[in-house]
Amino acid sequence: MAPLIPARTHALLAAAVQAPGGPSGAALGVVDRAGQRQTAVLGLAQREPRPEPLPEDSWWDLASLTKPLLTAREVLRAAEEGLLDLDDPLGRHLPDLAWMQDTPLRTRTLRQLLTHTAGLGPWTKLYTWGDAATIRARFLQEPWPVGEAGPVLYSDLGYVLLGRVLERLRGHPLRAFALDPGLAFTPDPARTVATEQCLWRERLLRGETHDENAAALGGVAGHAGLFGTLSGVLGQAEGLLRGGWLSPAAQALALQPQVPERTLAFVHACPGWSGGSLCSPQAVGHTGFTGTGLWVDPGHGLAWVLLTNRVHPTRHSGFDIQGLRRAVGNTLLAGR
Repeated sequence: MAPLIPARTHALLAAAVQAPGGPSGAALGVVDRAGQRQTAVLGLAQREPRPEPLPEDSWWDLASLTKPLLTAREVLRAAEEGLLDLDDPLGRHLPDLAWMQDTPLRTRTLRQLLTHTAGLGPWTKLYTWGDAATIRARFLQEPWPVGEAGPVLYSDLGYVLLGRVLERLRGHPLRAFALDPGLAFTPDPARTVATEQCLWRERLLRGETHDENAAALGGVAGHAGLFGTLSGVLGQAEGLLRGGWLSPAAQALALQPQVPERTLAFVHACPGWSGGSLCSPQAVGHTGFTGTGLWVDPGHGLAWVLLTNRVHPTRHSGFDIQGLRRAVGNTLLAGR
C-alpha cells in the first residue's frame, strides 16, 4: 500500500522549513476513510532567539481554524439541542445589539454570519480600543457599516458576534467551553510553537494568541484563540471525513455548499482553493493566518492537516504559504 505521505510531499515540507523567510517548523497529518494515519514533523519550534526542537505533541496557534473547529461547530451543536435556529435574526440572541440605532445588523441571521454573507466588513483594530471589558461593551454598540446581505465578504467581525451569541446562550465565556483532546485555549508555553515577535506586545509569542483582537478580548474570541496539537487537529479532520464530528444531519449541513465557495463552516473547493486543484468537488477546508490549515476530501476518501508557524519571527517574510498548501494537497492526492 502506498504511503499516505509521499516522498514528494515530504520533500516540499523539508524545503519550506529551510527556505529564507519560511516557517521554522511544519507538521503534516493525513488520515484516510479507513482510519489509517500518517504524520511528518520537520524543523524547529522556533529559530529565534535560539533554535528549539519541535516535538510531535507540540501545541500550535490555530488562528482562524477557531472559526470552524469551535464557533461554527458550537452554533451547530446549539441547533441540535434546539437552543437556536440558523435562521434566527441576530437581535433575538443579542437584544442589546446596536441599541437605539437604526441598523439592519439585528435582522441578519446566524446563517449569514456563519457564511460571511451578513454584509459586515472583515476586520478593525479592536485591540486599540482599551481593556477587554471596554472592547466587549463597545463592540455591540459600534455603528458598524453594514452592506448588502448576500455577497461573500470574509469577516472576523461576524464571528466575534457569533462568539458573543454562544456566550450568552451557554452563560459562560468561550474559554470555559469544553474541548476535545488535543485542543486548548491556554497551552503550556514551553510546549507551544513560537509565532511572531509581536510589535504591539513587544515580545515573542508562545502559548498566547497571535491574533491581536482575540488577545485584547482575553485570549479567545469567536474568530481566533484556539490551539491544537497535530494529533488533536487531525482528529477533527478524521471526524469530518468518517463521521462523528456532529450528528449526521448537522455534519452534512456543515459540509454542504450554502453560498458560492462557502459551507456553514468551511470553504469548499473552487478555483485557486488552498487545498489544491486535484481535490474533488466535495472537498472543504479552512486556513489560519499563522500558517495552519485543515482539508477534507470525501471524494478521494482523504483528510489532512498542515500546521506551520509561517509568521515566525515575522508575518512580513513574503513566504508563499498558499503555494505550499496547494502543492501539499496536490501531491497527497496524486497518489490516490
